[in-house]
Parts: sequence; C-alpha cells; structure tokens
Amino acid sequence: MKTNEIRSAFLEYFRENGHEVVASSSLVPHDDPTLLFTNAGMNQFKDTFLGREQRDYKRATTSQKCVRAGGKHNDLDNVGYTARHHTFFEMLGNFSFGDYFKKEAIHFAWNFLTGTLQLPKERLCVTVYASDDEAYNIWLNDIGVSADDIIRIGDNKGAPYASDNFWQMGDTGPCGPCTEIFFDHGDHIWGGRPGTPEEDGDRFIEIWNIVFMQYNRQANGDMQPLPKPSVDTGMGLERIAAVMQHVNSNYETDLFQSLLNDASVLLGGVATTEGSLRVIADHIRSCSFLISDGVMPSNEGRGYTLRRIIRRACRHGHKLGAKESFFYKLVGSLVKVMGEAYPELAKNQAQIERVLLQEEEQFTRTLDKGMKLLEESIANMKGDVIAGETLFTLYDTYGFPVDLTEDIARERDLKVDIEGFEKALEAQRERARASSKFGVDYNNQLVIEGATAFTGYDNTAGQARVHSLFVEGEQVDLISEGQQATVVLEQTPFYAESGGQVGDTGLLNFATGSLRVVDTRKQGDHHLHMVEVVSGELRQGEEVSAGVDAEKRHATSLNHSATHLLHAALRQVLGDHVAQKGSLVDPERLRFDFSHLEAVKPEELKTIETLVNEQIRANTPVKTELMDMDAAKASGAMALFGEKYADEVRVLTMGTNNFSIELCGGIHASRTGDIGSFRIVAESGIAAGVRRIEAVTGAGAESFVQSRFTELSNACRMLKAKPESLEAKLQALVDQSRSLEKEMQQLKQKLASAGSSDLVSQAIDVNGVKLLATELDGIDPKSLRDMVDQLKNKLGSGIVFLATKADGKVPLAAGVTKDLTGRVKAGDLLKMVAEQLGGKGGGRPDFAQGGGSQPENLEKALSSIKGWLESQL
Repeated sequence: MKTNEIRSAFLEYFRENGHEVVASSSLVPHDDPTLLFTNAGMNQFKDTFLGREQRDYKRATTSQKCVRAGGKHNDLDNVGYTARHHTFFEMLGNFSFGDYFKKEAIHFAWNFLTGTLQLPKERLCVTVYASDDEAYNIWLNDIGVSADDIIRIGDNKGAPYASDNFWQMGDTGPCGPCTEIFFDHGDHIWGGRPGTPEEDGDRFIEIWNIVFMQYNRQANGDMQPLPKPSVDTGMGLERIAAVMQHVNSNYETDLFQSLLNDASVLLGGVATTEGSLRVIADHIRSCSFLISDGVMPSNEGRGYTLRRIIRRACRHGHKLGAKESFFYKLVGSLVKVMGEAYPELAKNQAQIERVLLQEEEQFTRTLDKGMKLLEESIANMKGDVIAGETLFTLYDTYGFPVDLTEDIARERDLKVDIEGFEKALEAQRERARASSKFGVDYNNQLVIEGATAFTGYDNTAGQARVHSLFVEGEQVDLISEGQQATVVLEQTPFYAESGGQVGDTGLLNFATGSLRVVDTRKQGDHHLHMVEVVSGELRQGEEVSAGVDAEKRHATSLNHSATHLLHAALRQVLGDHVAQKGSLVDPERLRFDFSHLEAVKPEELKTIETLVNEQIRANTPVKTELMDMDAAKASGAMALFGEKYADEVRVLTMGTNNFSIELCGGIHASRTGDIGSFRIVAESGIAAGVRRIEAVTGAGAESFVQSRFTELSNACRMLKAKPESLEAKLQALVDQSRSLEKEMQQLKQKLASAGSSDLVSQAIDVNGVKLLATELDGIDPKSLRDMVDQLKNKLGSGIVFLATKADGKVPLAAGVTKDLTGRVKAGDLLKMVAEQLGGKGGGRPDFAQGGGSQPENLEKALSSIKGWLESQL
C-alpha cells in the first residue's frame, strides 16, 4: 500500500466505527505554553481529556502532523542515523473521551492491523505496563495473543512511572499506562524484543501505542484520576508504511524515495542511501510544514529551532558538494507527494521557497564570516589545538558546523578541543533550559465546572448570578472590601481577552456594594472577571448588575474592525503570503503583526492606508453570520493562524464586494463608516519574516493628524519656510551639514598627520624593537586606525598602541609592522590592555581594535605594555 492509501484506510476504518474525522491541528500549539511544537496526536485534545472542554463527539480520529526537534521530545540528532527517526512525522490516532476504554481500544488496533492491513499475527508482539493486569488479560484472553508474546515493562527509566509503557506528554498533564504493538521485520535484521539488551536494534519496531489516559500528573508528581478515563492512540504513518511496503527503513518508502531522488538530482547524482541526503529529505518536510504553519526563522524559541533545522540541511548539502542554494528547490518535490493530503503546502509554496532561499543565502554569508574568524584564530594560536571556546563561538555565533571546523583542522594538521566545546555547549543548554518558556505547569489554572454564557454581542449590561469566587487561585465563599479576586458569572456581557482584543473593564454592582472589573480573561469555556472590591461583601450565588465601560468597548471595537480591513489590504498590496501573526486591539490603538520578508515600502504603506480608508468611507454594514466550519471555508473566510474554533463559527464580512471575510469572535463596529478614519503611525520588523504595523482610528486618527500638522507648522516657523518649500530647505541644510562634517574630518586628519611626527620621537626601544604606546587627547576615535597606519609607516619597523577617552569609554587601537607579526600579535597586545580596562577586542596579527569602560585604569594599563612586550620578545 502507498502511504496516502494507508492514511485514508486508517481514517475510514475509524470513521466506520463511529469516530469523528478531525483535521490535523497546527504545528504551533495554541495557548499551550508547555509545548514547543505539536508532538503528538492528542495535543489538540488535551483540554478535552482534562474535562475543561466539551466536544460534540466522544470518539475522534486524526492524521496529525508532528515535529520533534526541541524541548522534551527531540529527535533532531538521530535523524539520518537511524531507520525511523524524523523531525517531522504524521501520527495516525484514535481517541475516546470517556467513551470506550481498554478492551475496545485494543480490539480496534488489532482488527485494523490484522484485518484491514492483513499483517500476519505471528509477526506481532505486545508490551504492557508491568502492573496493568487488565490490559494483559485482554491481550491474553480476548485477543488470543500467547503469553510469550506479551511483555511486561516496568519503571525502566529510573523513577516511578518513568517507563517505556507509561506515557506522558510533558512534566505535567494527562498521562497513563500504555500498551504497544511491535512488528518483527525478520531475523535477517539485528535486534531483539522490547525489554531485552538488543531492543535498540531495527528488527522489532513499535508501530502502535495505545495510551490509557487515567491520570492528571501534577507538578509535585501526584497522579490525580481524570474525571473520565479516556484513550489516546498513535501509530506513526512512516513506520507502518515501511512495514506495508516490506522495507526496514522509513527512507525506503514511496514518500521518501521521491524526495531522495529529487534531492540526488539537485546535488549531482549523490546515492540515495547517503546519510546526508536522508537528513535533507527529512528536513525539507519539517521546515516546509513549520513555515506553512507560520513559524519564521529567528534567534529564539520556535524560530531558532527552525533555523537550526534549515542550517543543518544546508550543512549536509555542503558536505555533499552543493555549490549554490539548493534546499528551497525541494519544496516543489514535497508538494508533489504531500500536497493532496495537505493543500496548505501548495497554497504556501512560494512563501516557503522565499523563506528557505533567504535562509540559505544568509547561511552562506555566515559560513564566510565563520571562515574569516577561524583563519584569525588559527593565525593567533599557540600550539596545535583549536580551543573549545573558539569552536563554540564559531558554532553558536556564526552557525559554523563543528565537523566542518574539524575537516579544516585535519587539512592543516591541527587538533580540536571537542571536550571544551561540549562543556561550553552544555552551559548554553543549561541557560536555555533555565530561561525556556516551554515548561509551564499546565495544571496551574482554576478548576471550574460548566460554562459562562456570553451576552456581550448585543449588550453592555445585564443581570447575572455569581457562579464562583477565587482569591489567589483558591475558591472562596465570600470576598470583601479591599480584596482583589476573580469572579465567575453564570452569564456576562464582559468580553474576555481573545483574538488580540483586550478584555472589557467596568463595574459589577450588587445589593451591598460594588466591584471594579479591571480585566476580563478567558479560561476554557469561562470568562474570568479580575476585580477589586470597592465596597461591601459579595457571596457566591448572589445576583450582580454587570456594566461594561461602553465608551472603551466602542473604541476598541472600531480598532478591531480596522485590523480586518488592514489585513485584507495588506494581502491585496503585498500578496497572499501575508498572514496574521498576532495583534493587540485596545481603545487607543491597534497593532497588527504579519508575515512578510522585507520592510513595507513607503508607497505601499500609503496604498494600504488608502484602501482601508476607501472601505471606511463606503460605510457598508458589518455582517456577522453563524456557520458550520465547512460553510465558513466555502465562503472564503480566513481563519487566524493557530486559533482553535468550535464547530459553529462567527463569520465577519466587511467592505464592498466582501473586501474582508474572516472568522472572528470579537466585538465589532456596526458599519465600516463608524471607524471614522484610519492612519498608520509606524511600521517595523519584530522578527525574521514578521513585520508590525501600528495604527489609530476615529478620534485617535484625528488627534494623530492634528499633532503632525502642529509639528509641520513648528518646523516651518523655525526654518522660516512655507509648507510647500519646507522639504527643499531641509535638504539644503542636510547637504550643508554633510559638507561641513567632511571638511572637519579632513582637517582632523591633517592635524593628526602633522602631530604624528612628534609622536614618533616618543617611541622607546624594547629589546631592539621600537614601541610607541600613548594616550591621545581630543582625538576622534574613528581616526585611531589611520593614525596607527601613519605611525607604523614612519617607524618603518615597530609596534604602535594608541588610546583615547570619549564619553566614559576608552577606544583602543594596536598595530604591528609586518616584519614583527611572527613575534608579536596586535590582537594579543590589545586583548591584554583591554582586559585591564574592563573591555575586549581583536583583529588581525598586524592590526587590532577594541575598547574598555574603565578610563581610570588607562595610565596603569599603558605602562604595563613595556613589560608584556619584553616577555614576548
């Protein structure tokens, strides 16, 4: 069976057995700080397993795209070296939310494998958690697996519940014992059954894992029973494809063979069995899907992991002889083999290719910079070992691969300090783990039953009953004057922060007092009112009169509606690759982040602003409709990246000819004309491939324009110019200023040159070498380099060290004439002095620059040069 046929057969089997076929979620988990990337099929159902979210179905099946290349589950270093590890893979899964449990789950799995796929039973064996007698007996008595083929696995990873057969997605959250099904590829392949010393071989391969979700693990290690025991299963599509296609390695399946063949052609006919080619074929999948799901290369978080994967692929291409950018050309190959199952790949192909090409070109430049630094390090070396710190700096700062450094070292009969590199790398990992945002306790939330009914689309006030009260996370029966608390109502007109729109503020009045609502947030199906008790005492179950600050709500709604028009205008002007990456909408302004690889040009910003204002002036009604998801997609509505949507969604249509159609649960204007006007106040880059526009509407836009007119009037008054001639007058002043600066610089250089003759006379003799080391007053730090060169020329042979003081800093420059660089290095000299001044620096053997921040130590540092030089000669 082909890979696509296996995927379809799996989903259809479970659909026929009463399961809802659910689309794969994004690789970027929405509102889940515990995960770097989606790494398992159950991620999108986590709240359902915990009882915090209710779905219209109790059984589900998915083919979930997953990435394991960072965080707790990280297979990156294994890719290319094993038959089955990948950074990107698809997980086929079936799920029960308090419906069926162990017996049915085991039967479903066995029947699909031995019935639908017709795998021979004698080539299957299973494992169970050591104490899970129930699962053991189902396999033995119901399914008929022999006792010899049922293997009990205990806590084999050094701690309670730390077992190959006890599954947990993170340090906290839903978990439970599991049973796994293994396939025997045959005795012609090395390896043993699970639980044996040879289990890491490739003969017995795990193909299906059935997790019995029974517990919610707490941060302190406690296992709390889940309200409804559930089932989470997973079968790697790539692994089962290898089984069905009678090959041992995933890379020999139809999916990878196509990618490997195309990559081979791009790299001049490299053998498709080459390990580096396998790395490239794997990495084009993870990189393309991550970019398609909105991740952009950067220097932190998810973007940093993506950048590492791209560079790893490029490095392996370099090893195979790539002379130019090649990686981005494989996107089309991937679309051919996976575009049918994941149409977003084809839709985003051009954007993915642009991002990958830009990263490849940047990495090429990075390699060039790394080579220069490596050459300088080798030139300044004492001995034949390249220091571990140098290896780490090349790797961490310049992305320079360690194995490439090792290759260069071998060519020059040098050694590398791998142990020192590993120590520096581990120190960095510790810093990263300490600062990681992806280790939040998922259970650190309020436990609340039921749901809050939201009435705020049509009202800003109403009566409501208090559902529950919380103080510092603990539920209480009473709150009183002066306390800060969280109030949950049975129904509320207060909008909870979501989709970039800030939460409502206002008042909750009751019979004996009032509460000031300072924010409204959302947790699951509940609206949490963050309050300060102004007066009185409020008890659970009491009635309150809820009143939203209507003026702030209205201003916020205008800004929110403007973001939709802005999004549509951006896509019209810049292209369909533009996708929202974040937003903030409050009463004063709007902020909109979007995917785009370069700064938006001034003329493009002007066109975007004009388009939005045209839609505002058209004053068309803002239409909101409730639809099921399929109807919403058919209408052309855009869904926001990473957002979770219910089966019924709100579709917002704005502008002439349906200018903007998006899914949105926010509060909006009634007509586009209510927005008044729209003005862009700033455009900037906030990450690689992500831009930000800040804008104002309505009264804020009017105030912005008035302030700009005031500034223009003041500038005209100061320059004694009319508005229409202001630009010409400013240009004349700028030209005059540049001319004067150039003239002044030339005069400084002449003065410096004239003074250099006097300085030469100050040179002293140190063991037969001329040394000139001095502090210069009133010198432009930019002139130090030229002065060093002039003084070296006048000395003929010698060493020059110059320093000056400027703004509390100490700029430094050192020069050594060519005939002396074999005995003294300018970089070593400068480093020695700079360290005494609390600074650093470096450069070539004949010239180096740097600086310090302790001018009070300069005299002593300069006087140390003579003794240091004597020790070098």
